[in-house]
Amino acid sequence: MARPLRVSYPGAFYHITARGNERKKIFSSNRDRLRFLSYLESAHMRYGALFHGYCLMENHYHLLLETPRENLSQIMHHINGAYTTYYNVKTSRSGHLFQGRYRSILVEKDAYCLELSRYIHLNPVRAGMVKNVEDYPWSSYLSYIGKSEARQWMETGFVLASFGEDASTARERYREFVKEGEKKNVGNPLEQVHASTILGRESFCAFVQKKIEENMREADTRNVPALKAFETRPSLDKIAQIVADVCRDHPRQIKKMSLWISQDIGGYSLSEIGQRYGMRENAVSQSNRRYQREIGGDGEIQKLVREVRRKLEMSYVET
Repeated sequence: MARPLRVSYPGAFYHITARGNERKKIFSSNRDRLRFLSYLESAHMRYGALFHGYCLMENHYHLLLETPRENLSQIMHHINGAYTTYYNVKTSRSGHLFQGRYRSILVEKDAYCLELSRYIHLNPVRAGMVKNVEDYPWSSYLSYIGKSEARQWMETGFVLASFGEDASTARERYREFVKEGEKKNVGNPLEQVHASTILGRESFCAFVQKKIEENMREADTRNVPALKAFETRPSLDKIAQIVADVCRDHPRQIKKMSLWISQDIGGYSLSEIGQRYGMRENAVSQSNRRYQREIGGDGEIQKLVREVRRKLEMSYVET
């Protein structure tokens, strides 16, 4: 059977699952889970991956993943490859840890992100592992409701924005949204997937079909995989220009925001950003960690970030 095509483009949104070979456990201890999460962090730092949600079960995991750089294969090779190496060394085993390739569903995020987020977080309840969703520590749910510190590589803002601008109100409304799904036993949104690979409305499916046709036409003429994300995403200079324009009345924000936007939204690596701004990689990383916390506690900065994001999206269209 032919493998389904992996459709990719800058800013694509995926639901990812991978199961243990022969449905065996892939997590045997909390140490294993922490190690796996460390690979999500390194995928964010190295490849610009944005994680909107995760849940680690015993023999599989779920990710809600956005790829600003159009590099899904690179991200997943890093995560699954690094974790397999770690687990094999730890348990003195060899061979495949995961059952075949990971499964990726391309998602129309504006239409299905909320339902998918709820579905992922309710998995441990549906599996009978816990009675209440808040009792499970190995998902992103506690970060969403403010009961654990949000990790730098976790992006809760996109989902929570649907529940209001005030952070505490949005978290409480999201908690109610998930609890409602728990009580009503809402259906699995993945049952609406088209052709085993697409979750979206008709217009989105048509958009994806066009992408597939373009990829198939290009397949015969490409000798080397092209990093098309670099052709379509705004440059570091463009990002700096947009941030400077939006923050002209807030000059102290310009450099900090430019560094953070370049990584978290632009999808550039620490080394690329460091070269642009004359900084070491660890200095960029530390600045972005501090700024992530600053954003979370300041509604005015959050408004500026949203305006920068809007202008960047417009620049994607213009290019």
